[in-house]
Amino acid sequence: QSAKLAQDDSQGGEEEASRRRAIMATPATTPEERGEHRLQFAYSLWFSKRAPGNKPNNQRYDQNLKLVCTFDTVEQFWRHYSHLIRPSEMSGHSDYHLFKEGIKPMWEDEANRTGGKWIVRLRKGLASRCWENLILAILGEQFMVGEEVCGAVVSVRFQEDIVSIWNRTASDSQTTLRIRDTLRRVLNLPVNTVMEYKTHTDRQVE
Repeated sequence: QSAKLAQDDSQGGEEEASRRRAIMATPATTPEERGEHRLQFAYSLWFSKRAPGNKPNNQRYDQNLKLVCTFDTVEQFWRHYSHLIRPSEMSGHSDYHLFKEGIKPMWEDEANRTGGKWIVRLRKGLASRCWENLILAILGEQFMVGEEVCGAVVSVRFQEDIVSIWNRTASDSQTTLRIRDTLRRVLNLPVNTVMEYKTHTDRQVE
């Protein structure tokens, strides 16, 4: 009988060890299981570049957009971001576009059509810091306007660089002003910095 008990204990131990090995061999399938921190929204990062002499049109602009990555956790963002060229190192007429997943960085997209954007023009050398501060503020929900923020763009040009933040509803003045004030804070802009708001309907009239 004692031999049988010993055999049962041995089998039980082997089963437990086998179960543990199976658990360890099973890959974590969700961000939470991987110990990652999920963002409130998923985002896609796009890149575009055009020759200086080419005037942009909608078809060419769409063709120039290249999807770099999509992510929905803090850790995924840093894994991608750490390998990217910084805006200050890019050549002229290059753009990064960070938008919520499902929203294309074009004013014709349904989410952007009735919205607009705040535009800040920067002297050369400031784009990398300002862009990083802006996208971290967006990912961290510092603007506190829910789904109203669609995305942001950094545009590298020869004489200056430009950052902009796009929102859904241009007619909601209270929200657009809150976005402006938060943008001024996260970029640490001087009080006299010129900030221009442009609606996407202006583009449609053009």
